[in-house]
Amino acid sequence: MFPFRGVDYLEIDSLFSDEERLVRQTVREFVDKEVLPHIEEWNRKGKFPRHLVPLMADLGFFGANLEGYGCAGMSSVEYGLIMQELERGDSGLRSFVSVQGALVMYPIREYGSEEQKERWLPALQQGKAIGCFGLTEPDFGSNPAGMRTRAVKDGDHYILNGEKAWITSGTIADVALVWARADGDIRGFLVEKGTPGFTAKDIKGKWSLRASVTSSISLEDVRVPACNMLPNVKGMKGPLSCLTQARYGIGWGVIGAAMACYNEALEYAKIRKQFDDRPIASHQLVQAKFADMITEITKAQLLALQVGRLKDGGRTDFAHVSMLKRNNVKMALDLARAARDILGANGVADEYPIFRHMCNLESVYTYEGTHNIHTLIIGERVTGIPAYK
Repeated sequence: MFPFRGVDYLEIDSLFSDEERLVRQTVREFVDKEVLPHIEEWNRKGKFPRHLVPLMADLGFFGANLEGYGCAGMSSVEYGLIMQELERGDSGLRSFVSVQGALVMYPIREYGSEEQKERWLPALQQGKAIGCFGLTEPDFGSNPAGMRTRAVKDGDHYILNGEKAWITSGTIADVALVWARADGDIRGFLVEKGTPGFTAKDIKGKWSLRASVTSSISLEDVRVPACNMLPNVKGMKGPLSCLTQARYGIGWGVIGAAMACYNEALEYAKIRKQFDDRPIASHQLVQAKFADMITEITKAQLLALQVGRLKDGGRTDFAHVSMLKRNNVKMALDLARAARDILGANGVADEYPIFRHMCNLESVYTYEGTHNIHTLIIGERVTGIPAYK
């Protein structure tokens, strides 16, 4: 693995404030010191580095762009730069932070009661509690409105039954935000670890996101107090608004993975010699790949920054975020494959980070809305016609 010096072809750094650059540098140093020396071992073993949770909490990573309850109150751009640098380390680490903040803390902050906020947000921000987000089901991924999980009122409680799949942090979570059909609508419930009937199991055999915990959740007559239901949201607006927050972070995060692959391939190509003892970086076909890579990274950086500025100005919506997620994830995955090709056989060895990033990005390409789903969202926005209905 070669040292990382940053990737900035078009002087995009000049568009960031001093505070934004400081946030990025803080996370960059954390990743360089705490993540990169060990990530390949964690990936081999399928181990989540839980010992990093308090360190990340101390740095304000959890719910970084939320206000109050101990949260850092950073801007959307600063938050995006955190995601970028974390995913430069590993997508699984960024996923953990993203779920904690965007999929658990955000809905509690936005839709929860004051009692729910006071109980959970400080603990989640400090890393003293871990959360997970239960939306996807074994038979319903791209169509979450088809969910079968049910919550039936029983006095001052609800009884939940159903299954959730592909849940980040499911087996290590202290609280699960579970979405279920209740009273004719979709509602969110905070289900605490240890509640009878609630079980979570790790999904084994993953070739992707191996340094992240991925789980299945079963709910069998799980009895939760009615006060554990998020009171201020009904319908698909709740989970979809959470996904918009998470997708925004992904759009920034994958730039970090792309930068890592680009940097590794570039440094390798400068020292790898072939044909007349010349570095392969001198070959036209290799240079063509690098020209494409740096152009696509630069376009992704500008797209992320503009969506971030719009978000900070309160002028972005889910269709903007769909473009960000769709474009940048595809860019990063295509770039990782091209970088792997430049390294040849060495590209599949975990002496280098490229194949790990490539495998991780295969999952990122699918979750939080597949590439095709975001295509249809954008298509509906520009034509006014929903093709998926």
